[in-house]
Amino acid sequence: MSLARKLLAEFIGTGLLLAVVVGSGIMGAELAGGNSAIALFANAAATAGGLYVLIALFAPISGAHFNPLVTLAMRIHGEITHREAATYIAVQVIAAIAGVMLAHAMFGMPLIQPGTRVRTGTPLWISEGVATYGLLLTILLGRAHRPAAVPALVAAYIFAAYWFTASTSFANPAVTLARSLTQTFAGIRPQDVTGFVFAQCSGALLGCATAHVLRAGPRRSLPAPDEVVAPTA
Repeated sequence: MSLARKLLAEFIGTGLLLAVVVGSGIMGAELAGGNSAIALFANAAATAGGLYVLIALFAPISGAHFNPLVTLAMRIHGEITHREAATYIAVQVIAAIAGVMLAHAMFGMPLIQPGTRVRTGTPLWISEGVATYGLLLTILLGRAHRPAAVPALVAAYIFAAYWFTASTSFANPAVTLARSLTQTFAGIRPQDVTGFVFAQCSGALLGCATAHVLRAGPRRSLPAPDEVVAPTA
């Protein structure tokens, strides 16, 4: 698979993911009549559904990372090169911003709106660390033990994490940066991005380490020549 095709898949997938996140937040807030629980449910359900489809479609092409931390994890595992990782991350950031602009355009809003929603403080930073830890653990262990189920596993985890974390589970630096450009339900203030990203990186590193420990097992040594039993007829 050529790098250009992989990058195109990452661009489309990441852009559509952000369009789903922001667009469903806008629609949910408009239809919820001020009920934040309904708005959050709509946002979480749409995001989970979109993730499942996008991962299932683009995983055979690019791996469906859609997240710089997932890309870095794949680089650590030697599945992609330094060059591929750098270009993946650049495309993910650009596509995430484009996805936010697309969502704004679909609802007739200004394309760029510096975020105003306050998301800062220790509880939210812990939440982002936990959300990202669980995401990396889900992906890495899922790929090792249930590869065909990864789209469903990731979608289900993100749906749950929207509800059990105080931050509503951004768990993605590119998503976090892009969401600082919207004043809608999904937004975050630009000055709050650094704390979120630091927490996400910390959670991702811990998730990778945990997955490595859990996947590690005793290495089977080859039998000595005189221990090999000839097959019976």
